[in-house]
Amino acid sequence: MFGIKKFLFKGGTPENLPGDVRSALEAWRESAAPALDGLHFHTRYRVIDVATTGTDPENDQLQGIATSSVFQASIVPGDTLYVDFPAGGEEGGAIERRLLAFLQLVDKGPLVTYHVPYVGGFLQRACKERLGVDFQPSWIDLAWLLPSMFPDKGNKVMPLDHWLEAFGLDVGSGRRNAMENSLLLARLFQMLLVRANGKGIDTAAKLIGESRASSFLRRIH
Repeated sequence: MFGIKKFLFKGGTPENLPGDVRSALEAWRESAAPALDGLHFHTRYRVIDVATTGTDPENDQLQGIATSSVFQASIVPGDTLYVDFPAGGEEGGAIERRLLAFLQLVDKGPLVTYHVPYVGGFLQRACKERLGVDFQPSWIDLAWLLPSMFPDKGNKVMPLDHWLEAFGLDVGSGRRNAMENSLLLARLFQMLLVRANGKGIDTAAKLIGESRASSFLRRIH
């Protein structure tokens, strides 16, 4: 029985992928990324969270990817995906197909999460070692943007639960799963979009730029 680390991160390359996966992956590589200069109302944002065995993308294991969608200022109920990676492992390219399904769903569009180095680090490692893909999407990091947009509720990077409580969202009791987290992040993101529009940050490109600037400025001060 393969352990999840050996199985999930053993290193897939286009040369040894199943033929159907390789063909679909090449089609994905050649597809154009959506424009980022449209208004928020016309942009589909994918909100991402991951399930992992720890917090270190270099050594811990990815167990699942959860995605929800914000489009036309609304969370789209049916536009969600959870991809899991069982600890026992699966043969026949199943892991690669699941990662590919995730890539096809997010479609090179803007991605939203909380703490990009953590979430993005796990995704980049899995995509690189299983599919040979250098996964570097356009990220929007709520961990840095929320204190930038709502300094009255918190002027520094805080745990996610701080922001959920600050906005009156029901955090429940006990540990949430990745899918629940992605939906809560989507609700936070809805509120952030309203504030961003009020500040003239009215496109994905501007919001991505603001996310990067917020991260850079707060890291050096």
